[in-house]
Amino acid sequence: MRAYLLVMLIAAAVTYLATPGARWVANRTNAISAVRARDVHVLPTPRLGGLAMLLGIVVAVLLAGQMPFLDGVAEEPQVLGIVGGAVIVCLLGWADDVWDLDWMTKLAGQVLAAGFMAFNQVQLTSLPTPGGLTIPSARLSLFVTVLVVVVAMNAVNFVDGLDGLAAGIVAIGGSAFFLYTYSLTTQASPTDFSSLAAMMTAVLVGVCLGFLPHNFYPSHIFMGDSGSMVLGLVFAGAAISVTGRIDPTITDALSGAQRAPLFIPLLLPLAVVMLPLLDMTMAVVRRLAAGKSPMAPDRMHLHHRMLALGHSHRRAVLILYVWTAVFAFGASAFVRWRWQVVLVWLLVAVVVALLLTLGPLRTRGRFLDDDVASGALPTARVAAAQAAQTAQVARGAGPPPTVTPQPKESDHDRTATRPGQP
Repeated sequence: MRAYLLVMLIAAAVTYLATPGARWVANRTNAISAVRARDVHVLPTPRLGGLAMLLGIVVAVLLAGQMPFLDGVAEEPQVLGIVGGAVIVCLLGWADDVWDLDWMTKLAGQVLAAGFMAFNQVQLTSLPTPGGLTIPSARLSLFVTVLVVVVAMNAVNFVDGLDGLAAGIVAIGGSAFFLYTYSLTTQASPTDFSSLAAMMTAVLVGVCLGFLPHNFYPSHIFMGDSGSMVLGLVFAGAAISVTGRIDPTITDALSGAQRAPLFIPLLLPLAVVMLPLLDMTMAVVRRLAAGKSPMAPDRMHLHHRMLALGHSHRRAVLILYVWTAVFAFGASAFVRWRWQVVLVWLLVAVVVALLLTLGPLRTRGRFLDDDVASGALPTARVAAAQAAQTAQVARGAGPPPTVTPQPKESDHDRTATRPGQP
């Protein structure tokens, strides 16, 4: 466990220290999220946080290769597949943040990254169900792998709509997934606790924790497509590498409720990305029902609905954190406790999360920056912008500038306008 925590700490430290450099690169390359009428942020903000995340991943994996405990895992070809795929989508996201690539180019880049992972043995050959469900052909295995990776990347991209939301959700869900993979490794191999899935999940959680201080409200930098796609790809790679870890010969001796934990490798990854997947599915259904393109932008994502309920920016993010923890840790709890006990506590957690979510319908109470959300008090960033405009007028530089819609997509309210670009 200490080796994993050290790798996590290295990833967090490198990402935290590298983020100011990524912000400088974003400013130099004009990778800036402009402010539009439907955006949540109020000032143009750099959006290349994914560069710092990628550096944190690369450095952490390289140093893990120098640790006797993890050197064998770090040298596996799957590591090259995951890290190489992360490099591809990070560069793709950087290009999209700067030049606004068309959806076909972006989707082709995502497929290329997923294919690179599959070529390096990060591939679904069976589904982790009791008894094991083998994928019958290599072509179908490749197709399913690419589909899973592309969906994971775009799901994280869809939910990246508020300061700190995507990084926090992945950190929380990744923590639950790490605890599961570590527990699975200790049971499957009592003499060797090293695991590719546990190592990559620890790195993933580390880069999210390192980036959050720069990204939590009010954010100084967004992760951009270069970050959201990296997070989705690395998580998908870690989840895929878990498949096949359960020995199918032991499943015949289990029956009834005893077989429930064997579904966890399939259910837990879905639970971790439940909110992003739910948001993406609702958006597609909503737009098709309205006769619009499934990639048409709108302001009806989950985070928009939280703000519409009357939550402040920070409280909306924290409540979505709570829902992620309920789904992710609830699913992983089935591994260690009886399912009846887990269901009772899961029901209690869902009720608490619902009360927190629907709270503004009963009372607006003051918590964090509720006055800001209601418009009674301006945020520090809004106040600073207003002060700058006032000073400009006082100097006789003309009336304060107005904010006009920009054609470039914003990462905060990064609603998709085409496949592969929420």
